[in-house]
Amino acid sequence: MAQEQDIRTNSVKDVEQLGTFAAIASLSYVFWICGGMEMVERLAFYGVRSLAGLYGTDSVKNGGLGLTGAEIGTILSVWYFIQGMIPVFTGGLSDRLGYKETIAASTVVKILGYLIMAWFASFWGFFLGAIVLAIGTGIFKPGIQGTIAKAANRKNSAVAWGIFYQTVNIGGFLGPVMAGYLRQTSWDNVFYACALIISLNFLLLLTYREVDKDDRLARREKIKFGEMTEENLVVASWREFTKPTMLWFMVLFSGWWFMMLLYWDLGPLYFRDWVDTSVLVQTFWGDSTPGAFARGFWVMDLEGTRIMPEGLININSIMIMLFCFLIAGMSARLRAANSMAIGTVFAAGAFLIIGGVNAAWLMVFGVVIFSIGEMLASPKSLEFLGNIAPEDKKAMYLGFYNLPFALGALFEGFIGQFFYGKYAAKDTVARTALEEAGMSAEDAAAVPVGEAFERLVALTGQSPEVLTNQLYASYSIGDVFYGFAVIGFMAAAGLYAYGRWTYKNAEKSAAQAEAA
Repeated sequence: MAQEQDIRTNSVKDVEQLGTFAAIASLSYVFWICGGMEMVERLAFYGVRSLAGLYGTDSVKNGGLGLTGAEIGTILSVWYFIQGMIPVFTGGLSDRLGYKETIAASTVVKILGYLIMAWFASFWGFFLGAIVLAIGTGIFKPGIQGTIAKAANRKNSAVAWGIFYQTVNIGGFLGPVMAGYLRQTSWDNVFYACALIISLNFLLLLTYREVDKDDRLARREKIKFGEMTEENLVVASWREFTKPTMLWFMVLFSGWWFMMLLYWDLGPLYFRDWVDTSVLVQTFWGDSTPGAFARGFWVMDLEGTRIMPEGLININSIMIMLFCFLIAGMSARLRAANSMAIGTVFAAGAFLIIGGVNAAWLMVFGVVIFSIGEMLASPKSLEFLGNIAPEDKKAMYLGFYNLPFALGALFEGFIGQFFYGKYAAKDTVARTALEEAGMSAEDAAAVPVGEAFERLVALTGQSPEVLTNQLYASYSIGDVFYGFAVIGFMAAAGLYAYGRWTYKNAEKSAAQAEAA
């Protein structure tokens, strides 16, 4: 018991890390294979996630689903909540059944989810596809993250998780680039492409070797023949889950995920509705047409006149793809909870910038600030849980990591989408303006979702650009982001206090162990 306490104490205390490049050189080949599988999985996932809100709220005449903010918010909430809850139960199974086996099973399930989205273009079709995709993603996460936790060690873990997060964002960058082009041809092409992309992980699995597989199999043999007893998985998971250190982490870090999902889900809608990105194109290309590579890289429309919402969001992935390992190296000097708190402050500050004014260049600045915050917070949280987890419970603990995601998603989908849809969506505001311009409430309500602004342009005779800016100023659109920022600052304060508490307890436990 004393040995276990000593291990737990050391896992929370700081350990001197290797330098950035020494840590990179120390990583094994299986680490890079897992990074490749995560990159492929994220490429497909972000290809859909980056446009889920756009697809759901786009008008039916344009091939979208024509849903309200509340309806697409319901889908996103349930999708992400299930995706976050599944690993809580499958993490322990991955530890016992094998990481390779669960990764393979998850890939089959995810392919089916993308195909359902392609085959059934309706609220219920997209809902069902999202649920199946959530189940597949939930099964996938613990095996990959558990392997990373075992492939890394206390001296290279900060850089290891930073690089892993970097591979996530390589996929996160390529997904919207691919989807931004394909959705201009047909929405279902995006889903078919994602199904094909995720199947590439079967090839990578051929080279994957589970870390400590022999130890796991030897343990299973001893249990099988009665040489060793094994605690019931539900009981073991519940005992680990209900430890105060874990419970408080779940509650407080859900605030970070609330911010993160607001960015990914509301960001594209806000940028589509209110930000004129043609300014960015004109700054660099003037009156000339950008080349094919530039149009693809920055996710422009086919004519090269503006950057699409996915492209603006994608600056986040570009930043992380290029700089995450450097930020990870610098954050190795910070305590994990402090790094998470500082990152959350950056994210909340970015929302103040984004909500302040709809100028395109300020949006870029806000995205950069948010990205720095993400690089400080998210990889460090994975490192924190990976380090405090016992060797035979790595996937279990990193399965628990997804619960804050589930809680953040639940609140973001219902609260974020509801408030944006009710008070800030251009379609909603345009309906109000139609009534103020003399249209009856019944006629305004009868306008199909996604077409109210077009009717307002026709009715007023003003240009879309001028009318957009008038509506933005008149209805205080950015105010909803100020409210979201307050939640972020509260979460950051909680994470800072959590860090002081955990390290104080670690020092107390260490002193008691030395006295014993």
